[in-house]
Amino acid sequence: MNDLENWLSNPATISRKSASELVFEELRSLILSGRFAAGSKLPSEAKLAAKYGVSRPIVREALRSLQILGLTETRTGSGTYVLAAAGDGDISYGDYSARDLMEARPHVEVSAAGWAALRRSDDELSRLFGLCDEMEQEENTEAWVRLDSDFHGLIATVSKNAVFRDIVDEVREAMAQQSGLLTVLGPRRQESNEEHRAIVEAIRAGSDVEARAAMEVHLQKVEAAVNRIIGAAPR
Repeated sequence: MNDLENWLSNPATISRKSASELVFEELRSLILSGRFAAGSKLPSEAKLAAKYGVSRPIVREALRSLQILGLTETRTGSGTYVLAAAGDGDISYGDYSARDLMEARPHVEVSAAGWAALRRSDDELSRLFGLCDEMEQEENTEAWVRLDSDFHGLIATVSKNAVFRDIVDEVREAMAQQSGLLTVLGPRRQESNEEHRAIVEAIRAGSDVEARAAMEVHLQKVEAAVNRIIGAAPR
């Protein structure tokens, strides 16, 4: 029996409350320590699920987080492979890094929230509150991430500024990947729900100052959570 088989045969007991995070943390530790070397193939989802005593969707979330961190890549029909023993200290969401995203979002979304407070219609306000309600009730991670993306996209649309709308639309996939990572590893879902509702309450009040401030608080907390995951020092 080789080293990998020995490791797989050793059952691991973890808390269900933070199962995805704990699976992710151990796999990341194994990669960073060199136990899973660059170029090696990780065990299948089924084998990892059996080792940790969790469902395959939980393992899938952990593997997705490793990929977002740039530690692995998943090859269709082949499996998940280790890319490197350590990343470059940043997270990549497709064409954009976490740094790119966090530096740019406040310049767009804070202003968009302010204009939304001044320009929203009753129907648009109702849709924003509806998204808040759905996010607070949603337990599925992927579905929540889609709603989160819809929420930020709708605020940009409600701002009635085509530049803000188009910029947010351009980076929505990157924002969704970031949101998924934080939902699994933050955990940020409950806090985000509260922050989202505070933004919409300010928009309902028609206060551009309060809406801008609420969005700024939200984005600062997102950035702090990302920094905790990648071990970056706050700016």
